[in-house]
Amino acid sequence: MAERPSQYWRREMAREARAVADGTLSPDCASFLGVYSENFLEAVDAVLTAFETEARELGTASDAQILAVVERAVLALNRVNREATGGSIDTDEREQICLFIDEVLTESGVNVGELAARHGVSRYAITDRWRQW
Repeated sequence: MAERPSQYWRREMAREARAVADGTLSPDCASFLGVYSENFLEAVDAVLTAFETEARELGTASDAQILAVVERAVLALNRVNREATGGSIDTDEREQICLFIDEVLTESGVNVGELAARHGVSRYAITDRWRQW
């Protein structure tokens, strides 16, 4: 099962906080501490959880139905990126989210490579037409 990026970010923040607390990591070297607020993480997590639920219910859906699920998630993430405080979706986050979307769709029985090819994009670009992050 694909790990939501928000789970990964939360786990890395906790790992770094422990390392700083026990003196094995300088706060200046921490890359996750203070980057994401709980508000931002919860908002991203809610969107990705809803996407997972919808994707797992796709069954033998048409391309239009599959892409509608992706579009809803991407538009919701656009809102989170615009409105949630204490974080943003930048290059690293974008790559992790796009990989997550690909993995969830694949686990749900979607051949993402073929879907993307039918629409003239690469498998990691199926979010591009809606994505603002």
